[in-house]
Amino acid sequence: MGSLKSNRVMEIVHALEQDILSGALKPGDRLDERGLSERFNVSRTPVREALGQLSATGLISSAPRRAAVVASVTFSDLVEMFEVMAEMESLCARLCARRMARPELVALDGALDGCRTAMADQDPDLYYLRNVDFHEAIYKGSRNKYLERHTLQLRYRLAPYRRLQLHRQGRMTASDAEHQAIIDAIRAGDEDAAGAEMRRHVTVQGANLNDLIALLPRG
Repeated sequence: MGSLKSNRVMEIVHALEQDILSGALKPGDRLDERGLSERFNVSRTPVREALGQLSATGLISSAPRRAAVVASVTFSDLVEMFEVMAEMESLCARLCARRMARPELVALDGALDGCRTAMADQDPDLYYLRNVDFHEAIYKGSRNKYLERHTLQLRYRLAPYRRLQLHRQGRMTASDAEHQAIIDAIRAGDEDAAGAEMRRHVTVQGANLNDLIALLPRG
């Protein structure tokens, strides 16, 4: 029963993310719990949980006794956040190259295998979940709790954009090659290469930057 409830919450989260990123829901639009309950044919509890997750990512803003509203996010905001994300994850990878133990490397290999299974199934949403496992293994492998905690917070904020970029043709294949390069550098203990490969993986530029622009609501 708990798993079914969790699945319904994520269905609502993904549907509202798509509405926001496509422009169907615009900045300032109200997200009424009653209306959403009717739309998704569920009680208010999963709707409330879904809105809580969206609030944590910053896609919506909410306050006590007030309806949640779609937050305003500018292109400049996203570029700046991705710049910081790239540097934070790069530092995590550098520290992994110095500190990661064999059991942690085995777990990282397992996360990569999970990504490859999702890629073989051509399932970008499942790939995103396994990709989260991969990146969180690297945050943990840095053995810096402060860095891990703040990197996770920013990742939550950028999650919808990172997830949707995986739907671009060929992006999963490119991501897999980048993951392998990161692991190879970490296993070799080459912190400079590990940091550079991770920075390249996360930085939005070229085609990835164009995709990010395309995800933003028009107007």
